[in-house]
Amino acid sequence: MSRYNGDDNFFHGKEEATGILLVNLGTPKDPSTAAVRHYLKQFLSDPRVVEIPRLIWLPILYAFVLTRRPAESAKLYKTVWREEGSPLLYYSEKQQAILQQEMNSRFKGKVIVELAMRYGEPNIKSALEKLRRQGARRILVLPLYPQYSATTTATTYDEVNRVLSRWRYLPEMRFVNHYHDNEAYIKALARSVKTHWAKHPRGQLLLMSFHGLPKRNLELGDPYYCHCQKTARLLAQKLELKEDEFLVTFQSRFGKAEWLKPYTDKSLEELPSRGIKQIDVICPGFPADCLETLEEIKIQNGKTFMQAGGETYRYIPALNYHTDHIHTLSDIIQQHTQGWIETALDWNRSTIEKGNKATQQRAINLGAEI
Repeated sequence: MSRYNGDDNFFHGKEEATGILLVNLGTPKDPSTAAVRHYLKQFLSDPRVVEIPRLIWLPILYAFVLTRRPAESAKLYKTVWREEGSPLLYYSEKQQAILQQEMNSRFKGKVIVELAMRYGEPNIKSALEKLRRQGARRILVLPLYPQYSATTTATTYDEVNRVLSRWRYLPEMRFVNHYHDNEAYIKALARSVKTHWAKHPRGQLLLMSFHGLPKRNLELGDPYYCHCQKTARLLAQKLELKEDEFLVTFQSRFGKAEWLKPYTDKSLEELPSRGIKQIDVICPGFPADCLETLEEIKIQNGKTFMQAGGETYRYIPALNYHTDHIHTLSDIIQQHTQGWIETALDWNRSTIEKGNKATQQRAINLGAEI
């Protein structure tokens, strides 16, 4: 048996396509302890996510983390689980479906959007196989992480390349590294805040909470912290906020090591004592609402703030499948697929079909089996 696999669905003259692979972090298949354990095992076994030496980390993971944390996390997932399933998967699937509509409208050629999760289902391997079966000879990978980190963007790159290392006929590949300072992305965030303020009294402070990372990652050269700060600065400028009208914090820390500061929960405990008792909270690093935004930020941290003496705490939802967000992602796709035939302005179906038929006939003339 060959080490490299081919396309079982290939035939000469097959219509080619551009594939767009959207990738988000992942989710358990259901809010049960077993499903959460399976998800956490895959997630926390990734050396990009936890850089502790394997001989030290794996015994800790199996003996302590995976014996305790899944049951606790499962309870939290149950508080935000939708009838349709995981909120992250629900919003991601909505993004995929509406983006496909936008691709059909924006481009004349065949552009296919598939969704994958780095951990859990649908996985990257199955999504790439779907694209291959549909004739994708050019693939753009769009990790849904505005701010680059080795723990998110880079591990997506690793997995894509791991899967492709077994393919015989490789597609042309492009990869979106980040979009933390993309103008349309910043405008979409700003509009979401302004829309929120139009419906609710504006708080004294806009707290921008990003997912945390161990401080060591920054010291070793991960640009994530810098990307978060730039996103926050550009958003504040777009909203015309003064320096004392917004605060950048980091959430979701894990373990005993020092993480990026200031911590979101600690900041929320302290703000009321400084006279800041009405706040709005946004998470500019999460393009889709998930456990970390809906349970940790909206519920847990809301309670933390109110118990500390806060009076008003309002969470501003992620961009999810809002029109502004879809247009932003579509612009990013259009920018990164320039020069590919399916997104060209002069694409013509009749010309393409004639070329495919001619290719098939030439293959037959040379003895190919169709």
